[in-house]
Amino acid sequence: TKNGIAVLRFDDRGTAMSKGNYATSTTLDFASDVEAAVQYLLTRKEIDQKKIGLIGHSEGGIIAPMVAAKSKKVSFIILLAGTGIPGDELLLLQQELIGKASGISDEDLKKTKSTNSEVFEMVKKAKNSDQLNVDITEYITKSLKLDSKAKIPDGISESEYIAMQMSQITSPWMQFFIKYNPALVLEKVKCPVLALNGNKDMQVPSKVNLDAINKALVKGGNKKV
Repeated sequence: TKNGIAVLRFDDRGTAMSKGNYATSTTLDFASDVEAAVQYLLTRKEIDQKKIGLIGHSEGGIIAPMVAAKSKKVSFIILLAGTGIPGDELLLLQQELIGKASGISDEDLKKTKSTNSEVFEMVKKAKNSDQLNVDITEYITKSLKLDSKAKIPDGISESEYIAMQMSQITSPWMQFFIKYNPALVLEKVKCPVLALNGNKDMQVPSKVNLDAINKALVKGGNKKV
């Protein structure tokens, strides 16, 4: 701001005076909010319409390319800890890296990865939410019976634990995230892109994501990267 760069910030859906339901929203919905913000900036006389850009962190690094791919009014984007690989792959990688750092054994990590891979495949193949709820509930129930080491947190019943797990996996946001491949949208981004990732980040591992981001942008013919 001190350098003459205007900054627009707004609350998430359902926060303060923002309307809407955050719990039922997906990344795609948040992208439409950002599109509305860009449209608002275009009405302000103090804004240079040729220099409107987006800075997105983490999920914002998915949203910024979505908006830039659709709107020629976005003249640049900056991705901070943005992703370039599909959501299910990212989640499995996150779990592995964070698990290792937490001291979880390779055997347990392998078992967790196998379980989550199957669950993610169910989500990707699901035709409707009702059937997905049934399938996930049955799968988690079966997994708990087969795994003698599985522990349910103190203070909640098995049915409550299963319901909690299922609600996280089958939420609209998570279903969209698991299925979403950011590379397909990055290929359509034609404006200049700066991507910055940290090499100690275990939630969005830098090398694999930066490589994927770069590959997608180059494939789409973007040379300003």
